[in-house]
Amino acid sequence: MKNFALVGAAGYIAPRHMQAIKDTGNNLVALLDKSDSVGIIDRYFPDAAFFLESERFDRHLYRLSKKGEGQQVDYVSICSPNYLHDAHVRLALRNGADAICEKPLVLNTWNLDGLEEIEKDTGKRVYHILQLRLHPSVQQLKRKIDADTSGKVYDIDLTYVTGRGKWYYYSWKADKERSGGITTNIGVHFFDMLTHIFGTVQSSVVHYLTDSTAAGFLQLERARVRWFLSLDVNHVPADLRAAGKTTYRALTIGGETFGFSDGFTDLHTEAYRQILAGQGFGIQDARNYVAICQEIRNATPVGLVGDYHPLLRQL
Repeated sequence: MKNFALVGAAGYIAPRHMQAIKDTGNNLVALLDKSDSVGIIDRYFPDAAFFLESERFDRHLYRLSKKGEGQQVDYVSICSPNYLHDAHVRLALRNGADAICEKPLVLNTWNLDGLEEIEKDTGKRVYHILQLRLHPSVQQLKRKIDADTSGKVYDIDLTYVTGRGKWYYYSWKADKERSGGITTNIGVHFFDMLTHIFGTVQSSVVHYLTDSTAAGFLQLERARVRWFLSLDVNHVPADLRAAGKTTYRALTIGGETFGFSDGFTDLHTEAYRQILAGQGFGIQDARNYVAICQEIRNATPVGLVGDYHPLLRQL
């Protein structure tokens, strides 16, 4: 049994990490969040220590690290806002623990270089959650593309709309300096998945970019990708909106629909199993998607020129 601590206990994604820690037979001993709306902890680890201040949490981890085998924290799971991931990963490693961080690992590529340095200095590891890579349908697609030696370059359309209410624009997620903006908030999974399967970016064009909607084109080694991301529920197809749906996800590859909407239930637990076996995703696995999101949010949109996503005609 390994000891875990968790940063960001009141966040949306934290329960999945708590569940994964429990499912893998380990113990959560300490949690941190500036909000005390964390009653969800009772469902998983009611005896865990809870802290509102990072300084006291840091001190607690340090004290545990001095108590010897079986007392120290082995892993710190990080579910805090995006801009704090780098600092909380460092907190974990300084206290003798490996880090398990939600994506994005960091917001800028130069932060990855810094994390590699602290890994070397401490001898501890930085892991992060890329659960789409573990999805059975995604793994099957990767095997298919890897086996295709024809050199074919695939045409891909990615559309992801997930409606957000007014609260979003008052939260840290709407501040691109803290969240990375829309492409980081909702696009990072897909950019990682596509580069994992179809290779690195050769060129990138941004056609449209606002706080709520972004669209562009990526030329990958094995794919041409037109992508569209939106937080505006009005971009959900009308028939789905009429049925009360606020989310729309579509991915076509060579004109064929690629389905991966199901099968997400246990992916965090599977990610934890792999990390505990020493096979989790590390810093280098983050470089492609961090670079893509960084470039997009700093780009100047070119408008409806070139190969753009068809939904842009409706804006």
